[in-house]
Amino acid sequence: MVRRCSVAGCKSTAGLHGFPADLEMRRQWLHALGLEDREFPPRAGVCNLHFTRDCFSNAIEVEMGFSTQLALKRDAVPNAAPPARTPPPQRRLEASTSVQFADAACQTDPPITRSWMKTRTPPFRSTGGPVSCTDVGVDSSAVRASGPSRKRPRLDLKEEEEEEEEEEELYEGGSSMITEDPHDPLHSLTSTQSTNVTTEPSIPIHKMSKYVVYERCLLELFEACPRCGRASRPKTRTMGTFLRVEQNCPHCDFSRTWNSQPIIGSVPAGNLQLTAAVYTSGASFFTLEKIFQAMNLPLYKYATFRRLARRFIEPAIVCRWRTMQDATLEQLISQQQNVMLAGDMRADSPGHSAKYGSYTMMDLRNKKIIDLQLVQRNEVAGSCHMEVEGLKRSLALLEERGVTLTSIVTDRRPQIQRFLKEARIKHYYDVWRLEKRLSKKLVLISKNKDCVILKKWIHSIKHHMYWTAASSSSGPERVAKWTSILNHIRDVHVHEDPAFPQCLHAPRTSRDKSKWLKAGTKAFIRVEKALTNKRILKDVEKMSAHHQTSSLEAFHSSILRFVPKNAVFPFLGMLCRLYLAAMHFNENAGRPQATSPTGELLYRLNLPKSKKGEFSMKPVKVDPTYDYVDELMDLIFEKVFEDPGPYEAEVQKIPIPDDLSAQFEKPDKMEVIASYVSRFNQGLV
Repeated sequence: MVRRCSVAGCKSTAGLHGFPADLEMRRQWLHALGLEDREFPPRAGVCNLHFTRDCFSNAIEVEMGFSTQLALKRDAVPNAAPPARTPPPQRRLEASTSVQFADAACQTDPPITRSWMKTRTPPFRSTGGPVSCTDVGVDSSAVRASGPSRKRPRLDLKEEEEEEEEEEELYEGGSSMITEDPHDPLHSLTSTQSTNVTTEPSIPIHKMSKYVVYERCLLELFEACPRCGRASRPKTRTMGTFLRVEQNCPHCDFSRTWNSQPIIGSVPAGNLQLTAAVYTSGASFFTLEKIFQAMNLPLYKYATFRRLARRFIEPAIVCRWRTMQDATLEQLISQQQNVMLAGDMRADSPGHSAKYGSYTMMDLRNKKIIDLQLVQRNEVAGSCHMEVEGLKRSLALLEERGVTLTSIVTDRRPQIQRFLKEARIKHYYDVWRLEKRLSKKLVLISKNKDCVILKKWIHSIKHHMYWTAASSSSGPERVAKWTSILNHIRDVHVHEDPAFPQCLHAPRTSRDKSKWLKAGTKAFIRVEKALTNKRILKDVEKMSAHHQTSSLEAFHSSILRFVPKNAVFPFLGMLCRLYLAAMHFNENAGRPQATSPTGELLYRLNLPKSKKGEFSMKPVKVDPTYDYVDELMDLIFEKVFEDPGPYEAEVQKIPIPDDLSAQFEKPDKMEVIASYVSRFNQGLV
């Protein structure tokens, strides 16, 4: 027979509490409910609806899912009418085996999902007795399973009758209330801050807040049985950052299971999100592993990190980059007659020993990366041919998408010049690269004993090259302005070339007559030879007037955050990290200058080592944003994880070359071990 609440007009059966055995408390209950002793039945009880929230000692635990049964305080007194704000009623399992429910955060039976990861341990199962409950650490309604899962049936009639018999035994044995120590330092925190604990099932899993919890503090919640109040021994299981706590009471056969994070399919959500966070932020797994070891935090192995990255993270990065690239190319197509690009290659290591060469194409008008091509050394004849191959692939992609290239700015590599000349593409040179090479020559000349006077003119010659490029509209005009410097350093300001007949500065009288060079001297002859070299004049004629590759060099510097040169990555991993660097750079390419609280523009003093004491002022930009990381997280959890097939198919279309060691025959390991000899233990020659 099902017991109901003894208060008149209330027929609820949710969480009945027996009348206390203490006579004084018993009289207070009867007086508060308006009952007399003769009206008190022997099996009477009062439901949860007649108690306020402060009457329960474990209200927070029940609301957060750590317990399923509310426990009354020893001095709790009920009300005759239910309060306006009642605690959430207990969920009672109905006697039906046909009606099922899904508990995705803590599943007793293993779900039938599309599992890609083989675990070494069998699926977790509860080993509790006839009375069981499901306490989870997160709201199960916020969990999105990756496929159809087998739902756990409710308790049958026999199990429900056993549960009622146990409740009757608890009632007949005495009060079912659990006392609370008012001197507990956490008592005030529980009573004052309980209203701040809320559960929002609409928040996606990857956007929920996470906390670092110490084991001792966590297991304190499972030391006592919430049913009988006696001590229990919880057991823990871990899978990387995932923790499962199983509590079995040996006294009343109470059992429950708590998970520290949701399980999506067969993957703990924390493991997947940590992998995505490490990958998308450009961090190193091995550095993270050292940090976790220093803090004594559990972490999965590198093999698990690579499996998750290959299955979900890298396909999402490739998809997101191609979506952004399509939008950028559409903008280029809309400005068909005015497409100005810059191209340059970055090697993963200096010199001719580079394994990878990444060629980058940038739109010089909006400073955004439009294409990245990764070339491995064994795809071409050698490292010196990787830049030309990357340029060919980028131009082929632009032609396939219908982008008409107006001109391109690159370095002065002869192979690039030859290829662009054959392709009939207007080619310009970056001024900084030409100035840098020429400055090194002038510095070497000035170190000669007879050419020390040249040190006074190096700075002016460098500025003259930039002015020549910026103020000229044709190749002959650039050459005429550039060669005029030879007359200027001799204090001659009228020139024979009609393209630039005289200097544009105002006439002035110099106070230092010793700074001028004289014709026929060793210093002037060597400077004239360096400035009017046949190749230099040819390169000056092609100097870019308005657009340079400085922004492209800035992007190459930002790549080091995602792809450091002291680390080795596989081909696909290298490509995905380059895509991440491009997404980060494109998102923050147009950052404005920061201002002070009063509205003044902020600058910082820059003292680079290469300037040798010279300083400059640089504007301070606003802090960068990382919206692309949030978009990647949404893509991974909402689309890629649910159906990774189409995304993996796109990744498989990327041609991945063989490893460099594939061209050699792999020796037998035992033979190599047998032939190993230390260099200090070799025999006599």
